[in-house]
Amino acid sequence: MPKMQGKTVMITGASRGIGAEAARVFAGEGANVVLLARSGGAIGELAAEIGERALALTCDVADFGAVQGAVNAARQAFGGVDVLINNAGVIEPISLLGKADPAEWAHLIDINLKGPFNGMRAVLPGMLAAGGGTIITVSSGAAHNALEGWSAYCSSKAGAAMLTRCLDKEYRRRGIRAMGLSPGTVATQMQREISASGINPVSQLDWSAHIPPLWPARALLWMCGPEADDMIGQEIALRDEDIRKRVGLI
Repeated sequence: MPKMQGKTVMITGASRGIGAEAARVFAGEGANVVLLARSGGAIGELAAEIGERALALTCDVADFGAVQGAVNAARQAFGGVDVLINNAGVIEPISLLGKADPAEWAHLIDINLKGPFNGMRAVLPGMLAAGGGTIITVSSGAAHNALEGWSAYCSSKAGAAMLTRCLDKEYRRRGIRAMGLSPGTVATQMQREISASGINPVSQLDWSAHIPPLWPARALLWMCGPEADDMIGQEIALRDEDIRKRVGLI
């Protein structure tokens, strides 16, 4: 039987990159997938590709009402949400702190930090009523290391990593499996924006150094199974060769 048969997985930032690849991977394992993104075009096409077990919903994760509405729609369509993947995120503004536009800086925080909180807050009541669920937030090495030009991104990812720890502290005993995934550098549109900025060493990496989106997508699937139970409450780094072996990437 497919690993996720009968389960419903909600993925934010599902229009491209890791989110889109995760949707394909989870659907391939029998899951219903609820695809969230600010632009409906790409997720609509992806839902058509996947078929009747996919639901595409235009949603701004920075707006709690919109996220709650998406959770309600998922409940009506599939009965509930078993897994939430907090994947939506932006890298801009890339700017020295003293030159950063305050409105753009705050907008990034709304997406990268408030977004995961909004998702957690919206799915928790249903998960708790069902006896548990899995909430994974895509993190970054930037959560733990200051990088020039990335004050907003580093701060948001550090905050999101702490949110995961708080979620685990408060709800593990009630069946919530909270984890973070730090994928490393991935060959996505965000990485192209980083390369174009020319700021800090990450922008100088050769494109061949970046892993394909399929790798973190497969890691997310693995994290939803009992094989990853010893990692609950932690942030998993896909740079770790041992983790790659456990996921089946090596």
